Amino acid sequence: MANATYDRKEQYNQISSGLLQGEQIIAVYDAIGTGTGFIGLTDRRVIIQDRSFVGKKFAITSIPYSKITSVSVVSNKSWGGQFFSTGAIAIHVGTHTYEVEFRGSDKAHHVHNVILHYIS
Repeated sequence: MANATYDRKEQYNQISSGLLQGEQIIAVYDAIGTGTGFIGLTDRRVIIQDRSFVGKKFAITSIPYSKITSVSVVSNKSWGGQFFSTGAIAIHVGTHTYEVEFRGSDKAHHVHNVILHYIS
């Protein structure tokens, strides 16, 4: 997709190499902190690189939007101002929660809104 947003070309390429026929990339954002390498959003699913496995293993996890029960803005401070004053979100899938932290609240805001669009 020509107008997809991404942080790192190699992450974008990794997502694009596994697309289903007709699937379009919306965005691929680098994640900071432990556990998650990046998050990709397509018009069909959320794709998360999970680096939390033992032995330097990682997984690419695809989550269909239909399986996501909610998306949250995560903050370690009280809501004294903006809704998106933080750069982290949590994606709830059944009993599992994927937390993704970004460099900047704008990316968290974009990911949150795209997921909310597809699950509502």
